Amino acid sequence: MICSVVTGLGYFSQFHTRAWQDNPDVTLAGVCDLQADLAREVGERLGVPHTTDFAALIADARPDIVDIVAPPPAHAALIDMALAAGRVIICQKPFCQSIAEAEAVIERAAQAGARIVVHENFRFQPWYRDVKAFLDEGKMGQIFSARFALRPGDGRGPRAYLDRQPVFQVMPRLLIHETAVHFIDLFRWLLGDITGVYADLRKLNPVIAGEDAGTLLMHHDGGGQSLFDGNRLADHVAENPRKTMGEFELIGEAGTLTVDGEGTVLFRAFGQAGWQPVPQTRPVDDSSFGGGCVAALIDHVAAFCTEGGTLENEAADYLPVMQACEAAYLSAEEGRRVTLARG
Repeated sequence: MICSVVTGLGYFSQFHTRAWQDNPDVTLAGVCDLQADLAREVGERLGVPHTTDFAALIADARPDIVDIVAPPPAHAALIDMALAAGRVIICQKPFCQSIAEAEAVIERAAQAGARIVVHENFRFQPWYRDVKAFLDEGKMGQIFSARFALRPGDGRGPRAYLDRQPVFQVMPRLLIHETAVHFIDLFRWLLGDITGVYADLRKLNPVIAGEDAGTLLMHHDGGGQSLFDGNRLADHVAENPRKTMGEFELIGEAGTLTVDGEGTVLFRAFGQAGWQPVPQTRPVDDSSFGGGCVAALIDHVAAFCTEGGTLENEAADYLPVMQACEAAYLSAEEGRRVTLARG
């Protein structure tokens, strides 16, 4: 049996703590937050030790896995406190406060013998695991393009985001830095490394600090293109617009794949009129975020710690995603395509 601890108990941590407690191979050994009342409430609800002292929690629990759900300004310091040979540290995105800080953290982890996984969970949504399996089986032939239309409908009016994640109102960078980064990672995973970026961004809701709409066009080294078309004020057809956050389309030599607002994956062969369902091979948890993608990522890391294998999205491999995100803002500012280094 391995053990984990969680630090940072804001809104999104509920999906993490539930996933740790649901995994039969893991003991959740404690939770931490700087707000004593919050740490106590969560700890008592979960029946686990709670504290405001992260270093003490690490020393007492000696966890195999540390799960950091705190905001970026806290990442570097928390990772440094958690560094230990053989330990896996999961850290929320956006990862660290800059690429330079991330690179320094990654170097210190390597020297300590620890591994860092960025909690980039959209690629773990069950419908995208099915899309990836379809592509890996060669059923699409050459990939021409992919597109995601973000339409969560949660960005309207003076109370936009306040009920779930109020920090969204004051973030100077929102659409790309906080949200589109999921799809930068997803498109890179599906289509290959990103070689060029063009972005056109704008703010529609005047009460927020950052951008909430815009487009991001990316070129991939496999020859394909991806388009992120984001508008947080618009919605789409779905019982729960936040389930998929929008609609996905991938076009290849053999036909077209789509993911609708219910997470249904369909394929239409080139030259045909009818759509065929792609077999659903992974469970969908509609009671959790993104069909259970947080638990899927956590289970992946836990399986690595118990069985070995390969870790997805280690921090060093995530740096190109951060570089593409920075390139998007540079592109929008200067009104030009930004070229990224290959590899």
